[in-house]
Amino acid sequence: MSIPIGFIPAGLTLLLCVGAIPLPTSIRSTISIVQSPFKTFISLDEAETFIAAKDNVDNTAARPAVPLWRTVVLSWVALLETLFWLGIGCYQIVATTPGNAVQVSESIAIAVSWFYATLKPIVAPALTPPCDLFFLYTTHLVVATVFLGSALYEHSVQGAPLPSTWSLFAMILNLAAILGLLSIVVLTPLAVPGSGIKEQNVSPEDYTNLWKWLTFDWVRPLIQLGRNTTLNEGDVWNLSSTMRVRPVFTKFQQIQHTSLVYRLWRANSLDLLMDFILTMATIVGNYAGPFFLRRILAGIEDGSRERLSQALIFAILAFFAHVLKAEVELQHLWYGRRASTRIKSELQAAIYEKAMKRKDYSGVVAKGADEGKKDDGSRAEKDNENKPKAGADIGKIVNLMSTDTERISMAVSAIYYLYGAPFEIVLGSVFLYQLLGLSAFSGFIVIVLAWPVSRWITQRAGRIGRAASNAKDKRTSIVNELLGAVRFIKFFAWEERWIERVMEARRNELDWLRRGQMNNLLFHLVYVFSPVFITLISFFTYIAFGNQLTVSTAFTALSLYTMIRDPLSVIPIWIMQIIYNKIALQRIETYLNEDEVDAGVSSLKLTDTFTDVDQGLAIVNGTFKWNEVEEGADSKAQSQTENVSEESDETDVQSSAGVSIVGDHDFKLRDIDITFPEGKLTLITGPTASGKTALLLALLGEMTILSGHVSIHKATSKVDSDGLVHATSYASQSPWLRHQSIKDNILFGNTLDQKRYEAVVEACALKPDFEVLEDGDATEIGARGINLSGGQKARVALARAVYASTKYVLLDDPLSAVDSHTARHIFERLLCGSILKNRTVLLVTHHVSLVLPGANYVVRLSDGRVDLKGTIDDIRERGLLDEVWRGVSQTEGGTMEKSEELAAEVEAENSGGEQPDDGDAAKRKTPRKFVEDEQREIGAMKWHIYRTYLAASSYWTWAIILLLIALNQTLSIGEKFWIKIWGEAYAQYHIDHPPSNTASSFSSLHHETMTGFDSSIRNIAIGLPATRGLATYVSRWPNAQEHPMFYVGIYAAISLGTAFVDVSFVVAQLVGSLRASRLLFERLLVTVVRSTMRWHDVTPQGRILNRFTKDMDTVDSSLSLSMLQMTTALGGFLAAVLAVTIIFPLFLLPAAVIGFIYFYLAIGYLNTGRDLRRIESNSRSPIFSGFQELLEGVVVVRAFSVEKKLLQEFFEKIDLNSNMSYMFWMTNRWLSFNFDLLGASAVFATTLLSLTQYVSAGVAGLCITSAMTFSDRIYYACRYWTGLELNLNSVERVVEYLDLPQEPPAIIDFNRPPAYWPSSSTTGAMLSVEDLVIKYAPDLLPVLHGISFSLKPGERVGLLGRTGSGKSTLAMSLLRFVDPAAGRIIIDGIDISTIGLHDLRSRITFIPQDAALFSGTLRENLDPFNEHTDEECLDVLRRVHMITESTYNSPIPSGRHSIDGTESETPVVLAEISSDGTTLVDARTIVTLQTPVSPAGANFSQGQRQLVALARAMLRRSSIIILDEATSSIDFETDAKIQRTIREEFGGSLLLTIAHRLRTVIDYDRLIVLDEGRIVEFDTPYTLIGKEDGIFRHMCLRSGMFAELEGIARVKAEQTGNA
Repeated sequence: MSIPIGFIPAGLTLLLCVGAIPLPTSIRSTISIVQSPFKTFISLDEAETFIAAKDNVDNTAARPAVPLWRTVVLSWVALLETLFWLGIGCYQIVATTPGNAVQVSESIAIAVSWFYATLKPIVAPALTPPCDLFFLYTTHLVVATVFLGSALYEHSVQGAPLPSTWSLFAMILNLAAILGLLSIVVLTPLAVPGSGIKEQNVSPEDYTNLWKWLTFDWVRPLIQLGRNTTLNEGDVWNLSSTMRVRPVFTKFQQIQHTSLVYRLWRANSLDLLMDFILTMATIVGNYAGPFFLRRILAGIEDGSRERLSQALIFAILAFFAHVLKAEVELQHLWYGRRASTRIKSELQAAIYEKAMKRKDYSGVVAKGADEGKKDDGSRAEKDNENKPKAGADIGKIVNLMSTDTERISMAVSAIYYLYGAPFEIVLGSVFLYQLLGLSAFSGFIVIVLAWPVSRWITQRAGRIGRAASNAKDKRTSIVNELLGAVRFIKFFAWEERWIERVMEARRNELDWLRRGQMNNLLFHLVYVFSPVFITLISFFTYIAFGNQLTVSTAFTALSLYTMIRDPLSVIPIWIMQIIYNKIALQRIETYLNEDEVDAGVSSLKLTDTFTDVDQGLAIVNGTFKWNEVEEGADSKAQSQTENVSEESDETDVQSSAGVSIVGDHDFKLRDIDITFPEGKLTLITGPTASGKTALLLALLGEMTILSGHVSIHKATSKVDSDGLVHATSYASQSPWLRHQSIKDNILFGNTLDQKRYEAVVEACALKPDFEVLEDGDATEIGARGINLSGGQKARVALARAVYASTKYVLLDDPLSAVDSHTARHIFERLLCGSILKNRTVLLVTHHVSLVLPGANYVVRLSDGRVDLKGTIDDIRERGLLDEVWRGVSQTEGGTMEKSEELAAEVEAENSGGEQPDDGDAAKRKTPRKFVEDEQREIGAMKWHIYRTYLAASSYWTWAIILLLIALNQTLSIGEKFWIKIWGEAYAQYHIDHPPSNTASSFSSLHHETMTGFDSSIRNIAIGLPATRGLATYVSRWPNAQEHPMFYVGIYAAISLGTAFVDVSFVVAQLVGSLRASRLLFERLLVTVVRSTMRWHDVTPQGRILNRFTKDMDTVDSSLSLSMLQMTTALGGFLAAVLAVTIIFPLFLLPAAVIGFIYFYLAIGYLNTGRDLRRIESNSRSPIFSGFQELLEGVVVVRAFSVEKKLLQEFFEKIDLNSNMSYMFWMTNRWLSFNFDLLGASAVFATTLLSLTQYVSAGVAGLCITSAMTFSDRIYYACRYWTGLELNLNSVERVVEYLDLPQEPPAIIDFNRPPAYWPSSSTTGAMLSVEDLVIKYAPDLLPVLHGISFSLKPGERVGLLGRTGSGKSTLAMSLLRFVDPAAGRIIIDGIDISTIGLHDLRSRITFIPQDAALFSGTLRENLDPFNEHTDEECLDVLRRVHMITESTYNSPIPSGRHSIDGTESETPVVLAEISSDGTTLVDARTIVTLQTPVSPAGANFSQGQRQLVALARAMLRRSSIIILDEATSSIDFETDAKIQRTIREEFGGSLLLTIAHRLRTVIDYDRLIVLDEGRIVEFDTPYTLIGKEDGIFRHMCLRSGMFAELEGIARVKAEQTGNA
């Protein structure tokens, strides 16, 4: 051997030994800096320890010992090899002639390397594959193979004698020994599970052996399972421990830096750097194909025995080079995917955790409702408007969690394009220079000229991207608001308005999307035509210098320019990706940098110190305001100072980054100085708007402290002598319940103490409810507690607050939703019972007369200040106790519990009637699910899904696209054929070399879909049998030397035509995509809005929102491109088959075999990947549902200090979703690697066939290149088909919601009621119900049985009954939320079942207890259709006592500007009716009809929202009014005024009131009492109250106000003459 390769193992051994030598400190520090980015972010041991710690399992137990047999075999075989090579060296010293010192040294060096392999297993045994031995054995394998191969080559080619039989035997035995040692190493597991890993479904990725890891064979069992069966969640292994959210995010949090990009880099540098290095290696490997192919074809052309033997060696090397390139590519894609998965998890976890720590901005009103619609204004202003803003609302935060994190994750997984494309351009340019000289670079002037255009497009893309993100945020917020208030919208028949409102936002979003797509098209134009002009200019320059463009030169140059064209087309896409991802990162970083609550508020920010924990619960000289978005970091301190000193009575309108802090937030708690007595009950009272709820929220840290401080330091790990944790629990005025069972809601993550639990349930009066509910406390609660009554929700929330063993219990008016009997039960058993003994309880209530005897301390608030405080004895001594008592002495001692009937509805629907079947109940082992699990399709994508999308994007569009693709393929073939004619036109030129353009671009189609299309079918044959006849026409063409411009011109025409066709089908795709996005979204929206309320009740909002966000985002962005790519790939595949048939028909035989194997592999991948993507889509909905649930109840979550528990639940949801996505891409990697191996085998087999010399060199080259093309096209056709099916999964999920159960028609054109219907002047009955029977399904028992009654115009009728009696069902049936199974409802002579829902509901006004407001202005909430004047709107606000009489009568100054800057009517001072909710409007706050309203009316209290709803009803002036305790959140004094207004304003209307306060209906005309779905009493109040054993009389007796109620009823009866 001329090259002593035997020294290679010895050199590797020397490096390993040198590397083990300790280095000086200075050198070690330098190396450490270099190695720092390459350090593993989280090791498997660390990850296992985190997981084991969660399960309280010790993971530090000793690992199993290294198997002795492995050490023995590795050492003894290596020792034998050492002795063998030492023997050979000694023999060579003795037997060989002098001068062979190199051979002797080579043998000794090999023996030394084997001696290292002998010692290593003994000195440092390893459970995992030893990397040093693996590489050492590999080098020995290469050396041994070369030794044996060289002997055979010299014998067969040069005629040298073969080595002796013993020598050959020794060589073969040496090779076998090395293969055996390598087998042991590659079959060694990569890791051994720790003792803390007890999971049954552990990921094999971490613990598989090296061979399965290198080949990705560890994925194959999953694909085999998915091939024939439908996969479920349990069939898929758990995510690798090193990629689970908990360990990854825990370490991510330890990286402290202001830049989010830096933190992501530090956490993922190893993966990103390995991706970079391996990408470069992959690109270099792409050029190995043409390198070896040129030499193979040269050998075939020469035909000599030696050159053919060399060609065979090159074929073998080409095969192994292809396999090695496939392996390197596999690894680089894995590193990129791991980084992508981790980064997505890190960002989602950071967003979720931030939501638990950020200040609550739910009442902040975002400015700029029309943001993004207009283009006027300066660029600077538009840029400022579109910059990421603080104070994100729910819609934006959900978008951050879904769209932005997904975009960044996808970009990271394909970031190799960013650096791979420029590197490939450089490599291609070097080869071009070698081929064309300086002429190759003349065309690059086009890039210089295109740069200014690209820069302008890039800047424009940034502005468009920010505006598009804002438009998407706004649309998501509106959809979220719509879904949250869909019941209320249906009450008022506002579906059409809301559909139009959402579509207006959608049109704005699509407008920006269109602009972005057009901007991308401009990029596409630049970078499609640039390569064409580069090629033309280079060819023109080459010819102008007197060179001849021969066939070999032309085809090679064309191949290289094609390779450069692909990365050039990638660059603009990645410029856009960088811009969009920069915007996404900025949006997330802005959100993560928002202000957080103080350290003691969130348990995530608590420390282990117990400073001041014994100071108790107190506020010292505190002044508080509602949370606001500050103007900026520079002015933050100044803003806070101004807020402390400023006491202006006028509205302070601040603008901060597009967020308007309106006067609604100007309320302040002032000069609060209270120390609450420890272990006692404190009563907090005061009129509405006094700030009672604000006081509790201030104690919880949910308000901004302007001065003073709060003493409520949490120490959740400290327990006092009574077993109470030094923490808080909180029951909010609007109960926040989770989508769990009632029991789980009460426990709220705490350990079950059965005795304590039963005591709490009894004290909160929940036992009777559990007896009514079929599943008792296991009953599943729907979203927002939809299947529980208001009283049940309040008492479940109360039970949750008192069950937690916390020292401080804050209760916000829990008695307002229960009747007097229940209120007294709660007072006696709970407030005065043992459960709250020694606990500091703060109770906000209006029921002072009930609670005062058990209170120790009283705080009375007025206008945000403490009006009165002190112990009961102290207040009594001061003579003020009677004053406190008088404030409530004339109010009803309690309220009747609201029973919305929804629980009864659920029971009826699921059990078939009111009385559950005991037998069925006994058989039932698990509670019924109120919300069913999300369904998913099985099997292949149905054709109707394709048809739906094709129809939405227009069949004509895709017909045009198919035509253009066919034209594109034809032009590509014509381009190559014209080059052939051009080269043959040189008369003196003879074709000596076949075309060599066999390299494929790294950026073309070999990786994940982020680029455009491969528009060429390369390497069309020269000298094909089918085309040789055309050679006779060559003489007709002009001489190429004399008329070169003729050929350049034709080539230019073909190339430009190809570019125009390319741009044309991109334009067609753009048009079809936008059309499909618009139509599918509109159909989805209309179907969801028009669906039945039953469907909305049982479908989580997050599940619906998932369709409107992630799924529609897929339809908007990637689906159309995916379909275009699939169509193009299929076109390329068919063209490749045609080319193979023409060139080399015999190749069709092996091609059929290869195709069958491809098909077999592809089917397994398709079926498995489809199931994984469907599970992934379904697992995404719980993430959004849970996240939105958290955003709505974050105050309660922080109050209970359960953030860590919810965070762990979120981690599990993220892990499930990430696992499905990750495993899908792993199956993709498996397919890619196996297809690469098949492709390499096909090319190798074709090469061997060509070496038989039965074909010419030209045809051989064409056979080989055609095999490459055929293999590539099959792979990409399969891959893009799979990608299309996966993207169509989003369409499938959307289509699933296009067939929902729908309500009856909104309008029946042929049967519309008169404009005056229903008329209060009718002489007959206004409302007649005849034998009404209501079922919730045909196969269920009735809920209402034979209901019949008749009501007259102007009557006031109360509807009473206990929970489950059917009150709400009857009220809902009047609005046709449930159609009769029998009987009918007639309103003013018209059967309501014969008219449309819009005509019915728009003529009836229903005011629910939980009135909803919508984002916009106050006027838009009062009068959505602009049917009334401003004066009328102000008048109804006055009549509901929302503004004062004096303010209403004040003159209207002209030119006064409203909050949004428009000319407005007089500013109105809000009356003393304001917030007990989360946001207050102070008595001195100035509001107008243009006052902004935040989504869900979060900047108004619950009482205010009810007042607006009443005002809205007065404007409608309906003849039938249905009230569902419309004033339950208003103090008693104001409620009395409102009741008088109702009597006056609705005097001519039929008023039907679902009564909760008996006093509300005691002076009504008649009362209807329901029980078990039947009318049991129907008469005047005086008659019913005097009925012995009557239900109504019993209600009055239990109220404790029987005498007063009887007196009012008597007076009413005397007035009407019914006494």
